[in-house]
Amino acid sequence: MEKTQCILPARVLLLCLCFSLCYSRFSIPLKIFTGKFNSSVDLDLTPLRKTETSGNGLSLASDPSGIVNFLDMVNNLQGDSGRGYYIEMLIGTPSQTLNILVDTGSSNFAVAAAAHPFITHFFNRAVSSTYSSNGRAVAVRYTQGNWEGELGTDLISIPKGPNGTVTINIAAILSSDGFFLPSVNWQGILGLAYPLLARPDSSVEPFFNSVVRQTGIPDVFSLQMCGAGIAASANTGLAGGSLVMGGVEPTLYRGSMWYTPIMQEWYYQVEVLKLEVGDQNLNLDCKEYNSDKAIVDSGTTLLRLPVNVFRAVVDAISQNSLIQDPASGFWMGTKLACWATGESPWRFFPKLSIYLRGTNASQSFRITILPQLYIQPITDVDGTLDCYRFGISSSVNGLVIGATVMEGFYVAFDRAQKRVGFAVSTCAEAAGQPLAEISGPYLSESVSSDCVSGGLLQEPLLWVLAYSLMGLCALVLLVLLLLLALPCRRRSRDSEITDESSLVRHRIK
Repeated sequence: MEKTQCILPARVLLLCLCFSLCYSRFSIPLKIFTGKFNSSVDLDLTPLRKTETSGNGLSLASDPSGIVNFLDMVNNLQGDSGRGYYIEMLIGTPSQTLNILVDTGSSNFAVAAAAHPFITHFFNRAVSSTYSSNGRAVAVRYTQGNWEGELGTDLISIPKGPNGTVTINIAAILSSDGFFLPSVNWQGILGLAYPLLARPDSSVEPFFNSVVRQTGIPDVFSLQMCGAGIAASANTGLAGGSLVMGGVEPTLYRGSMWYTPIMQEWYYQVEVLKLEVGDQNLNLDCKEYNSDKAIVDSGTTLLRLPVNVFRAVVDAISQNSLIQDPASGFWMGTKLACWATGESPWRFFPKLSIYLRGTNASQSFRITILPQLYIQPITDVDGTLDCYRFGISSSVNGLVIGATVMEGFYVAFDRAQKRVGFAVSTCAEAAGQPLAEISGPYLSESVSSDCVSGGLLQEPLLWVLAYSLMGLCALVLLVLLLLLALPCRRRSRDSEITDESSLVRHRIK
């Protein structure tokens, strides 16, 4: 009669622990500024001529196979850094036209497949005779916003892209929160990163992988974003740019293309060696710049820096600038700084330089942005004041070379040779003067030979760990359920298990 208690309290604790572990999530960072202002720049591209200047076949005005003509892809983007750059795509049969955000920081191709108050139209799967659902659910969480939907496939063509039609994995977005934003003119996202970032797992072939496999174009794409130094105003059009698939278009950049190795094929992870504000070296351990990663991401609006690096940059800019220190809210991105109309503040601020390791590991090169790229015009007030925001922010997810920097350069993602290239963009200029610079090579003798190791656990490793824990949880849950199914027997003449002696009714309300 004494042995009447079960070990159920312990089981309950284990069960709660398992549920808490299994609910863990990991996110893919994507940050788009939600401003209500437009940007514009007029590009005169009519004088462009075909150029064939490459020993490796990548810097040609057209691919020798005839699948792509790079000049046809010039100016095929619309948008600005505040709300992203997007490309027009034709999806399904008959084709439905959608604008798709270009994002090098994720890997899913996802389109709105249901109505949403912030978008004008969506992809109607029922109308497309070639759409096929595979029945798999998919969900992606970004730094800002998330969506859920189902996976399927359909035919896609790009009016200003490679010739032909390809079959692509499509995530049909059925519900979202904070993903589609007011005043944006895109209805989906084109993730251009590697399969390791694809959801729900890496078996979902990303868009560009499918294009390369089915068309045979080189595994290279390049990106020009033309919003550099352009005021964001509700009264102007969009800046635009170019997404060249299959190679590099020489007329979109000046000087030479400088390459840095891709350190890991998930994001486009690179190795940053040091930062300078004006001529001042921040003198931080190079591992600080790469903690927990340094990536090139067109879907991120700002230049994002690890917290310690961000503080050092703000301190250095404050010391080097020729104006009174703005309110802290300006540096933190919560306030705008305004000057009298016609009085440019850019001459008061220093240049900002990032050193990247070269393909020759003993050398580096420097990419430099002028203040016009990180002191960003936003709007005017009553025609008397021009207001600006700070185009740099702190980050807990590593260093992100976003649109603030990318708008100064023509960036080549040479996946075939595992490298990212930078060259000064032809559309990043003001009054005929470039807003970005590249110089090198510099010796890297004073810098660690490995600035990437010793950081935090990277996300793929965390995913493996998470799935392992989930598997362990499932095993423990199975054991607990079996134990719960076994009655707790009372040593008495009456061995009946009543509802009062079972905790089942207290578990299920």
